[in-house]
Amino acid sequence: MKHALTFAVLLISFSLLNSSSFSSVQPFSVDGTVLQLDESNFDSAISTFDRILVDFYAPWCGHCQRLSPELDAAAPALAALKEPIVIAKVDADKYSRLARKYDVSAYPSLMLFIHGVPTDYHGPRKADLLVRYLKKFAAPDVIILDSDSAVNNFVEAAGTLFPIFIGFGLSSSMIENSAIKYKKNAWFSIAKDFSEDVMGSYHFDKVPALVSINQEYNEWNTLYGPFEEKVVEDFVKQNLIPLVAPVSFDTIKLMESDGRKIVLTIFEDEDEERSKEFIKLLKAGASTNRDLIFGHVGIRRMEDFAEKFDLNKLPKMVVWDGSDEYLSVIGSESIDEVDQGTQISKFLEGYREGRTTQKRLDGPSLLRVLTKSPALRILYVFTAVIAVLMLVLIFCYGDDEHQRVPREDQVDHASSSALEAKSKEYKPEDKED
Repeated sequence: MKHALTFAVLLISFSLLNSSSFSSVQPFSVDGTVLQLDESNFDSAISTFDRILVDFYAPWCGHCQRLSPELDAAAPALAALKEPIVIAKVDADKYSRLARKYDVSAYPSLMLFIHGVPTDYHGPRKADLLVRYLKKFAAPDVIILDSDSAVNNFVEAAGTLFPIFIGFGLSSSMIENSAIKYKKNAWFSIAKDFSEDVMGSYHFDKVPALVSINQEYNEWNTLYGPFEEKVVEDFVKQNLIPLVAPVSFDTIKLMESDGRKIVLTIFEDEDEERSKEFIKLLKAGASTNRDLIFGHVGIRRMEDFAEKFDLNKLPKMVVWDGSDEYLSVIGSESIDEVDQGTQISKFLEGYREGRTTQKRLDGPSLLRVLTKSPALRILYVFTAVIAVLMLVLIFCYGDDEHQRVPREDQVDHASSSALEAKSKEYKPEDKED
C-alpha cells in the first residue's frame, strides 16, 4: 500500500510537471494579434518566425500607449501577407534583461528581426504606413512585372517610402545582386512586357534601360548600360539617396556606408522658406557633382547631431566622411544671404582645390547626455535641487560668527527658487520616453 501511494504521488507529480512544461512551450500562431513576449518565450518566438517586429515598451510611457493601437491595427494586415510578418511586444521595464541584451535605452524601441537578426526600426508608426513600409521586407528580391498595368500598380503600391528600380528589357540576373544587397533600402523589379506608353510615362526612350524613381522627391534617372555588376551597383547606390537628402536615422546610415564624401549644410530650421530656397540651389550643385553626397540638417529637428559641428553662423556648409573629423572650406565657413548660388559654387571649388581646414566633431554636452536618460534626468534634477539648497544654506549661515535662524520669507524664497530651478531643468514636453 505504501509503495502504491508513493507511485501515485510520483505519477501525479510527473503529470503536473509535464503539463506545466507543455503549456510553457505552446506553439505560436499567426492569427493577426500582437504577441506578448517575456523572457520565457522571447527566443522561441524569434526562432519561430522569419520576420517579427518587436515593440520594447514601458507601461508608463505615453508614446508607447499611443503606439499600441497602431500596432494592433497593423497586425492583421501584416499577418495576411504571403510571407507574414508578426508583431510582438515586450514590457522592457519589467523584463530588463531583454532590454539590456538589445541595448534598449528609450521607449518605445522597435526592432525588426529577420531570420533572427535584429535591425532597429525607424520607419513610420501609423498603422497604414507601417504596413506599407514593412511589406518591402516580405517581398521577393526582384518582382517580375508582365504588363503595363502591372508596372503602374507596382509603382503605386510601392508608394514614396523607398526608391524604386525597374529594369525594362533586362534579365533579373543583371540586377539580382544589387537587389539582394540593398533589399532593405529599395524596391527592385523587372518589366518583361510593356508598351511605348510606359516608356513615355517612365522617361526612357530605348531598351534595355534601368530606371530609378524616387517619388517622394520627384527624381527620375535612367541607366542605358553597360549593365556590368559594378556599374549597376554604382547607379543603385547613387540613387538610393536623393540629390539633396535630409539627414535622418536611415539616410545617415546610407550616407556613411556609401563611401562618398558628404557635403552637409546645417540650418537653424529646414522648414523655413529661405532654407527651402537654399536646398533648391544645392540641387543644382549636386547634379553636377555626383561623386559627392549632398545632405542637410536643421538644429530644430536634430539638435544633438547638428551641434557636433562648430556652429558660429548659419547656414553652414562642411565636408564630412562620417568620421570624427570634417573639413571646413577656408573663406566659406558660413553662407551669406546674398547670391547664395555663387557661394555654393565657391565652396565646392575651394574643396576641390584643397583650401580646407580639418576640424574635430564636438562631443555631446554633459547636460545633453544626462537629459537623454529618464533615470539620469531625475538624478540631474535631484542634484540641481540639492545644489540650490546648499547655496541657500551657505548664504544664510556662511560667514556669520553667530548662528542665524532664517526668516519665514527667506525659507519661502529658497523653496520657490528650488522649485523654479527644477521646473526649468525638467519640463514635461522635453521628456523622451
